[in-house]
Amino acid sequence: MSVTLIVMGAAGRMGATLARLISEAPDLTLGAVLERAGHESQLAPWSTAGTIVETNPAMALAALPGAVVVDFTAPDATMNTARLAAEHGNPMVIGTTGLTDDDTSELRRLAQRIPLLLSPNMSVGINVLLEVLPELTRLLGDAYDVELTEIHHNHKKDAPSGTAVRLAEALADAKGWNLDKAGCYGRAGMTGERPHTEIGVHALRGGDVVGVHTVYYMGPGERIEITHHAHSRENFANGALRAARWLVTQKPGRLYSMHDVLSA
Repeated sequence: MSVTLIVMGAAGRMGATLARLISEAPDLTLGAVLERAGHESQLAPWSTAGTIVETNPAMALAALPGAVVVDFTAPDATMNTARLAAEHGNPMVIGTTGLTDDDTSELRRLAQRIPLLLSPNMSVGINVLLEVLPELTRLLGDAYDVELTEIHHNHKKDAPSGTAVRLAEALADAKGWNLDKAGCYGRAGMTGERPHTEIGVHALRGGDVVGVHTVYYMGPGERIEITHHAHSRENFANGALRAARWLVTQKPGRLYSMHDVLSA
């Protein structure tokens, strides 16, 4: 069965990667590519491939009922597209970071109407880490301090990354802490001794780094470091396409995640 997809922000780095991989996959169809008005000229190569080129999401959704929308754009644009997808009945995979708690709450409501999947990181490796880190945290016990760092390219707008926040949440949950209280996002000056119930989350920015996340367990006489390197955006794009293949067979009812995809 061929799955038809609609790629939002297809002139961007992630969008262009998604569009290319979809066009190369034998079981996927690139139904439409979208960009903001004034940027559609960057999508000209797709206009000769039988793909709809649009600046209006509603037009593309109406023309492709049931097509899966894939969105890695910006929070406001993503939320607008999610509302339109719910109106038209299109499933949607969201990899956008920087969404607020209110945004996520609204997505949970929209997920009652359409199959909807949200993940701040579509990497299979990162999502496997999210499965194993809580068990490692439990086994190491209370004597180990936990911190993490993340490195991204100098164009990234949000900090810390959505992936870093999700990793920190998993660590805090495993320790029985509330990340809103335990999270420490950078240190400077005479901060005093590190509180035991604290998780440091530190963001580095520079160059063209796709993404590096490292979790540190620092205990008496030893340190464990677990690092995930994303070598290219294809890592995230392939995860999103795996999610889209799975999501098209699901029913509405709850907000899905990559955990659901990997557990299927």
